[in-house]
Amino acid sequence: MPEKPAGTLYRGREGMWSWVAHRVTGFLIFFFLLVHVLDTSLVRVSPEAYNVVIGAYKNPIMGLGEAGLVAAIVYHAFNGIRVMLVDFWSQGTRYQRVMLWVVVGLVVVTMAGFLPRHLSNIFGG
Repeated sequence: MPEKPAGTLYRGREGMWSWVAHRVTGFLIFFFLLVHVLDTSLVRVSPEAYNVVIGAYKNPIMGLGEAGLVAAIVYHAFNGIRVMLVDFWSQGTRYQRVMLWVVVGLVVVTMAGFLPRHLSNIFGG
C-alpha cells in the first residue's frame, strides 16, 4: 500500500479554501471593474444610454450585488495582507490558520458595520 505523499498538498483545509476564495473574489472584483469602466464610458458615447444603464442598477437585486461586491473587496483586501504576511514573515506559515480566522473576524465586523446602513438604503428603511 503506497504511503500518502508528504509536503504541502492541500487536503481541503482552511488554507485551500482561503486560496480559492481569494482567487474568486479577485475575479469578481476584476469583472466589476471591467463593467464599471464600460458603463462609465457610455457617458461619452450617449448620455441617454448612460442614464438608462445607471437607472437599471437602481433595484434591490443590484443593491444586494453591491453588498456582495463590498464583501468580496473587504475579504480580498484583508486576505491579501494575510498572504503577504505568510510570504514575507518568517513565522507566517506557522500562524497562517490563525491569521485566516482573524481575516474572517475582520470581514464579519466590517460587514456588520456596513450592511445595516446599506440595506436600509436599498429597502427604504
